[in-house]
Parts: sequence; C-alpha cells; structure tokens
Amino acid sequence: MKTSIKTVRISVIGFGNVGGGVAEVIKRKREEIARKYGLNIKIVGIADLKGVVVDENGLSEEAIMGLHTGDKKRGKMADMTTVGVIKEIEHEVMVEATPTNVEDGEPGLTHIITALESGRHVVTSNKGPLALEYKRLMELAAKREKELRFEATVGGAMPIISLVRENLAGNGILSITGILNGTCNYILTRMAEEGLPYEHVLKEAQEIGIAEADPSKDVEGIDTAVKLVILANSIFGRNATCKDVEVTGITEITPDALQLADDAGYVIKLIGEVDREGCLKVAPRLVPQEDPLNVGGTMNVATIKTDLAGDITVIGKGAGPIEAASAILSDIISIYRCR
Repeated sequence: MKTSIKTVRISVIGFGNVGGGVAEVIKRKREEIARKYGLNIKIVGIADLKGVVVDENGLSEEAIMGLHTGDKKRGKMADMTTVGVIKEIEHEVMVEATPTNVEDGEPGLTHIITALESGRHVVTSNKGPLALEYKRLMELAAKREKELRFEATVGGAMPIISLVRENLAGNGILSITGILNGTCNYILTRMAEEGLPYEHVLKEAQEIGIAEADPSKDVEGIDTAVKLVILANSIFGRNATCKDVEVTGITEITPDALQLADDAGYVIKLIGEVDREGCLKVAPRLVPQEDPLNVGGTMNVATIKTDLAGDITVIGKGAGPIEAASAILSDIISIYRCR
C-alpha cells in the first residue's frame, strides 16, 4: 500500500483516437492508479489540429470534452503552438500520439526531440520517429536522463518490448515472429472463411472502419515493416531502417491460394520476422493450422524465441484507441515504478 501520492503532470500531443483514448483511460483508472501505484496523473495540456487547451492544475473534463467536440468556448482554447505546450507548460511526461509519418517522422519527431530537450519523459504511440531516428532519440534521452517509451508502437495492448526487457531479462532473444497488422489479418481471415476475393473484403473492411480509405501502408506490408524496424533496433540493438526490410504485401493473395493452403492443413498469414542473425522480412507465409500464430480477425500475435525460456507467444489486440492507451498508461506507470 502506497503511503504518499506523487503527482505526475502529462501533456497529450495529438488528440485523435489514441489521444482521446489516453484521456479516457486516465479518467477511468485515476483512483485505482493512485491506490495501487501512488500516482496522481493529471493532464495539464492537450494540443492537436483542433487547438490547444492548458491548465497547469489539471484540465477539467469539460475542457477536454470541449477540445474533443470542437467547442472552443467550452474548451477555453489557449493561444499556443504544439511546441509551445511542450516547452512552456510545466509537466513531467509528454504523450506523443500524432499520426505516424514514415517519410520524415514529422511532426512527431520534432515533438519528441523538443520534449526530451525540455526535460520531459516521453511516451509515444507514433511509429515514424522511432523507425527513422531510433538511435538519435535514444541517445538524446540518455543524455537528458529521461525515459523514452514506446510499447504502443508495435503491438498496441499486446506487450512485446516490455515483456522482453522486463519479464525475459537475462534471456537471449533469438527471433520474434508474428502477425503485427490487424487489417491484413482481418482481410486474409475473411477471404479464407468465405472464399471472397481480396477487393471485396478490402471494401468491406473499409466500410466497417478496419481498413483506412488509403490502405496501402497496411496491405503492402509497410506498417508491419515499420514495426519490425522498431523491434530490430530496440530488442536486437540494430540501426535498421525500413529500407533494410524485405517486404511483400497481401494484394496478390487469391481465394484459390487460400483454399489450396487449407486443403493442405495450412493458413496464409502476413508474417513479420526479425532475428539476431539479421533477418528482417515481411511476407505472406504458410502457417500450420495448429500453430500459435494462426489467429483470426484483427488479432495480433508474436512468438518470441529465447535461449532460456523457449518460445513465448503473446496474443492481443494490436490496434484500437483504448488498447493503444492501455500500453501508453502502462509505460507512464513503468517510468515511475523504475525510479
């Protein structure tokens, strides 16, 4: 039982699905977090394209809702830039939840650098900056003696990075293999179950919000490749970029191919693999039907092969605002449990 409560002030930069999810889980879990971990987490600044709201004493639910709905009067918008919030508002942790940009990492890259240089810890769900500038960012965090945590970038609520670093400490990690994109997994699952063509299932996935209007980064394997780069650099100590990943997507998979695989006792899944020997590959692969990697729908799965503990398989939701926020919240708590 904690005898004292430590106030942790955070900013949330990017208030779309993930940023909104962070506000929701903090609201939902506030008392439990205080009781179990001795932390009083206060959101003191939120910034995104809709505007900025700040209050160094902690934003009210009304102010947060005002930004979320675009009600500027209700939200009492501040005349500040996103970078201004990071630099000028006193807080301990910056949550970076803007959309991923794998071309140049912006604006997330600037946000993370600014936060670290301003003496803030950083927790992010944004894959772009880590895929492009992992070494630079980790060196800056170490220099500033601040934490940079990013569990939400790879498996959403499914723990991979923290599992390896904490629970599997002392193990040598031989490889990590898995399904790291729920959109592709949904499409392949539906095609296999119903014998439907790729184009039909993709349209269905877009209509129900599982696939983006432009699904290319998912279905061409780019999203999985970006996640592999983060794993390669954070788990295997590499200095990889997306250019180092051999990538094949799912756009050429046909119902006939899936049926032939089924007849032989297999399924076809988009599998990402990274190992300590240098493998970095994303491609559709035959997976035995009884294999732990055979999960359906939008689920993600990863098998971590170790030298001591053997194979450890984790399965979970890789996307979704509350799932990503779960990983972000866990990272925030972990920063203070380790100090």
